[in-house]
Amino acid sequence: MPRETVYIVQAYIAGRGKGLKAEQQVGCKTPEEARRKAERLAPLRLGVVAFAVSADTEMGDYDENPTILFKAGRLPPPFDDD
Repeated sequence: MPRETVYIVQAYIAGRGKGLKAEQQVGCKTPEEARRKAERLAPLRLGVVAFAVSADTEMGDYDENPTILFKAGRLPPPFDDD
C-alpha cells in the first residue's frame, strides 16, 4: 500500500513524579481538524501536540520526523525541542 499522511493529536497528563503520561492518540482526517482538536484540549491537559506523519498504516511503518501542526504545554521528545 502507498504511504499516506496521517494527522494525529496526542495529549499528555501527569505521570509519576514529574513525568508525563500519554493519553490515547486521536486520528484526524485533515490538518485543520487536528489543530482545532489540539487547541481545544490545550487548556485541559499538561501538554498537547497535533502533528502530521507519513505512514504505511498497513505495515505500521511511520516516519520518525513528524511535522508539527500545533503544540502547547509540556511535551516529551521529539516534540519538546525548538
